[in-house]
Amino acid sequence: MNAVPLPSSNNATHGSLACVGMGITLGSHLTPLARNCIEQADVVFAALSDHIVEMWLQRMHPDVRSLQPYYAEGKSRMKTYQEWVDLIMTEVRADKHVCVVFYGHPGIFAWSPHKAIEVARAEGFQAYMEPGISAEDCLYADLGIDPGRFGCQHFEASQLLFYEHRINPAGYVVLWQASVVGDWSLARLETGPAYRQVLVDRLSQDYPLNHEVIIYHGATLPIEQSKFRRIKLRDLPDTTLAPQETVVLTPATPLRPNLPMRERLAELDKAIGFA
Repeated sequence: MNAVPLPSSNNATHGSLACVGMGITLGSHLTPLARNCIEQADVVFAALSDHIVEMWLQRMHPDVRSLQPYYAEGKSRMKTYQEWVDLIMTEVRADKHVCVVFYGHPGIFAWSPHKAIEVARAEGFQAYMEPGISAEDCLYADLGIDPGRFGCQHFEASQLLFYEHRINPAGYVVLWQASVVGDWSLARLETGPAYRQVLVDRLSQDYPLNHEVIIYHGATLPIEQSKFRRIKLRDLPDTTLAPQETVVLTPATPLRPNLPMRERLAELDKAIGFA
């Protein structure tokens, strides 16, 4: 769906919802359309963990409401996210034009914007998502990775353990939220070395233990630079991971030609006179 600017409050009699991404690096990644949504909204909710970023957002709108206080130690993040949706929809139902600002891209590793848009549309409200530059986009640029060269798989780290996934070691593999790998409760801020060892045991089915792993952390402030560390897979359990850090596994095996498929395609080329 193509995003459109929020309608003017003077002309509308119905609430609306825009979930927008502010990008990763403060200020430099915000799109003109996302800024327009923020400035024209009646209410702006901020799903941002950095107080500096919230202060910057308040320069664009007088009514910015932080969603961070709804987090609590030992409280499931899913409960917090549902509370966010309830808060957002209360304002939408009150015929307000609501804008919710998320880090990066609002549709990536974020349950609340998808759910809020789903609920709003089901109730007949205009609701849409305005994309932003994501951590994935920054990762490709900072690490010089072209996902089209060898292929690239992305997994939430815990999901890789909870479900049966097939890893392709000939391409890049990106693991998100590895600092809380193995957490069923969604209430912990981190797990620990023993949990990361389980992740290494799973990865060792497809990679040698001396395989290179990149720990990546994108810059969130203009004065910062993106950082990355290179370690061996075997050292991952004893490596401290911040919540914002992402684990990247580089290709471990060469791409293998699929000879039957190549022959089939050659026959098709010959049949249409292309060969």
